[in-house]
Amino acid sequence: MNKSEIAAVIDHTVLGPETSREDVTKVCEEADEYGFATVCIDPPFVPLAESLLEDSESGIATVIGFPHGANRPGTKGFEAQLAVEDGADELDMVVNVSALLEGDYRTVARDIEAVTEVAENSPREIIVKVILEMALLNDKAKRAGPVVAQASGADFVKTSTGFGPGGATVEDVELMRSLVSDEVGVKAAGGIGDYGEAMAMIKAGATRIGASSGVKIVGGAPDG
Repeated sequence: MNKSEIAAVIDHTVLGPETSREDVTKVCEEADEYGFATVCIDPPFVPLAESLLEDSESGIATVIGFPHGANRPGTKGFEAQLAVEDGADELDMVVNVSALLEGDYRTVARDIEAVTEVAENSPREIIVKVILEMALLNDKAKRAGPVVAQASGADFVKTSTGFGPGGATVEDVELMRSLVSDEVGVKAAGGIGDYGEAMAMIKAGATRIGASSGVKIVGGAPDG
């Protein structure tokens, strides 16, 4: 993939309690310059990003139930609704990890549906990505998570928050890709720092890359 091709599948990310308006402004400017798919930012900054990217082709992604996923479904649904009203185009929600590990798939589904229903009821297209935090899961939960996410209306399954005990791995991406249909995307996120690592995830089946080092990744790609 050349520079423009790989930029188009990157969610250019800045997340964390110390993130400033200046940080968000920078990633928005870089997204517009390089042609990233989205900026991925914390919910309070969505209105700022919307004002900065008003005339840009880059979208706005934000996070729901982040980073632990330990919220009630109603809380996630309300957070999702506010994010959409503020201008978010994509919602990266953290699954109920505890319920998934316990095999309580009804609770997992209800949790996801609280967010996918917001997307379905929106007058514009909203994409929902379900973060499974694969590094915390056992083999059974790793296999169940993508299946439940797709059945609950997810547009993407995603490896990691970037705040857990581990990030994206080729093995997890391959597994997730094998468990969902072609209509569902796979987002690899967490610890992807350069072009080679990003391409390894794409070759494994990732259709979106989440990274704070988007500029470095594009810089390592060939021209074309």
